[in-house]
Amino acid sequence: MGSNNTSETDLCYLSATEALALFKTRKLSPVEYLNAQIARAEQVEPIINAFAFKYYDEALAKAKKAEARFMKTDGRWRALEGIPLAVKDEMDIKGKLTTNGSLYLMDNVCTETHYSIERLLRAGAIVHARTTTPEFSCAGVTHSRVHGVTRTPWNPAFTCGGSSGGSGASLAAGSTPLATGSDIGGSIRIPAAACGVVGYKPPYGRNPDNTASAFDMYNVTGPITRTVADCILMQNIMCGPHPLANESIRPKYRIPQELKPIKGWKIAYSLDLGFFEVDGDVRRNTLKTLEVLKDLGAEIVEVDFGWSARADRAAQNYLDHLYGAYIKSFVDSDPSLASEWAKYCAGTHEKVTAAEFMETYKVAVEMSHGVGAILDTHHAFICPTIGSHEIPADHEPDQPIFINGKSVDILYGWCLCHPFNMLGRCPVLSVPSGIGDNGLPTGIQIVARHLDDKRVFQVGAALEDAQPWLDCADRRPKI
Repeated sequence: MGSNNTSETDLCYLSATEALALFKTRKLSPVEYLNAQIARAEQVEPIINAFAFKYYDEALAKAKKAEARFMKTDGRWRALEGIPLAVKDEMDIKGKLTTNGSLYLMDNVCTETHYSIERLLRAGAIVHARTTTPEFSCAGVTHSRVHGVTRTPWNPAFTCGGSSGGSGASLAAGSTPLATGSDIGGSIRIPAAACGVVGYKPPYGRNPDNTASAFDMYNVTGPITRTVADCILMQNIMCGPHPLANESIRPKYRIPQELKPIKGWKIAYSLDLGFFEVDGDVRRNTLKTLEVLKDLGAEIVEVDFGWSARADRAAQNYLDHLYGAYIKSFVDSDPSLASEWAKYCAGTHEKVTAAEFMETYKVAVEMSHGVGAILDTHHAFICPTIGSHEIPADHEPDQPIFINGKSVDILYGWCLCHPFNMLGRCPVLSVPSGIGDNGLPTGIQIVARHLDDKRVFQVGAALEDAQPWLDCADRRPKI
């Protein structure tokens, strides 16, 4: 195959969509592309620590096979043939360790592959690494006693977000073009915002799952990428009914790669959902992004869902009761192995009564009425993804978080994500909204009515076209 003239760093930042086009015209080899990702990882990993496990030799052997397929003339290439993929260290791959960032699971060799990951592998993706996560994916920052602290490449002092933090950090740093994540309270969207990339929380049931969490409507798996086109590419492969996943939605939903403009659309927004603190950088960049949408011909309308801190508390009670109990079962078995975040989350379980847990369903119904009425008359809704990006990378539960001088909840108070997990089947796409005066990226969430995935991608694609992200050295982390 011919050699591409782009620099090695530019090669690392090629999107999967661009790389596939070059593979097909034999202007780029899957081996060359993967080698560039590996070289970049070797450069940045000592700084960001995004990879939990590395499978470079195995991946290169598969890349050579992919290269041979592209050398044939029959054109029988799979949708992700030869594309590197980083998989979160929470999602099972048969025969591989999955620790979920926990010392309790250090010997956990998987016996089957997660259904959504299985589809990506069958499409030709090559797993070259697993990405870091906090223990049991229980925090909005990513560090564990197993894998250490993961940092945003924009400024290593600050967090890459969590719990799919390694995925977000590696994408922003150029050491993978595609990554996976899971989202029960923002764990895809928070890293996307903290790292300046794209993350998608699909509607519940859109992507099949083979874990007990499959039947929890808060919990979904989804793609994290650098571009909207790559996010569509991944999501179209991951989604669809699975015969062994009864929660999965039928029929398969396909997002078109070619999306029409949003001129004439009516887009609602809120800067704080009525009760969150949002810092100056996030606020300014959200307003600038709304102006971009206005310039693209959309009508921008500020709205109020009628939500309050009661909604926030309900989401916390739900997660604390269910997942706090799960984590507590490990912590109680041997507290000496637990991270501080695991201990914290285990402790929250005991504070939630059964009555408070049941109340969360009532609150969710009330919330859905407010958002449903607005999304029925607007094409999309926009709000910030996280309220502040200045969260230390090694943040622990005993350290307070302040936004605008006000103390907020250390786990939930700085992220505007979990209320949308309560709604189950609303699609939510997080995309970059700019760089703050502090040099850290900011992000917005694009929300649409339930099961209308296409709409959030139309808005995301329009924004990306108007204000590109990570497409040149000036818009990338300086590491």
